[in-house]
Amino acid sequence: MDFERRSEHAAAFQGHAVGFCCLGTARAKAGAASGPAGAGVLPALSPALSPSSLLYPQDGFVRVDRDYVAQAAELARAGGCKRFVPQPSRGANQHSPFLYLRVKGEAENLVQAVGFDRCTILRPAVLLCKRQESCPVEWMAQQFLGVVAWVFRTAYSVPVETVARAMVASVLQPGKGKVEVLENGAIHELGKAVPQQGT
Repeated sequence: MDFERRSEHAAAFQGHAVGFCCLGTARAKAGAASGPAGAGVLPALSPALSPSSLLYPQDGFVRVDRDYVAQAAELARAGGCKRFVPQPSRGANQHSPFLYLRVKGEAENLVQAVGFDRCTILRPAVLLCKRQESCPVEWMAQQFLGVVAWVFRTAYSVPVETVARAMVASVLQPGKGKVEVLENGAIHELGKAVPQQGT
């Protein structure tokens, strides 16, 4: 889906009761949008998104991890979606001094503002997965955390398969209020509620 032309894809968001969102990237991969601030480097956003988007007018990471997430939520809600399950990050906080966590926190707030009947937010720690693209430092971190996970299984990381199962389980079980936030430990526990493939 081309989020720069998202209005052309509105039909794909029609008629779904539940929406899952795992959009995200790294700043190094997203890059910075070219052009001066305010010169059309960001996609046209709804009034609810425009003011905050101007805070980071040239950052591709912000565009993907916050603006696109919020836009996906808006499209889903307009299409009739009642329950939405985004997956930001552990430590997400709109007031964080760190850009990554601040952007994730802002994305959470924008999704909640859309007005779903129920919103379950998953905040995983470091995701353990086999990626086609990774830098040497990221590869080393993955290997280290993979070992640490054997000792501290829910403290610092979580396999992407566990996150996926937890997302599904979150909509199959009774909720705890209109907005529910699941931290890394809860994601591990909830991920056990959905059997792994082949079991």
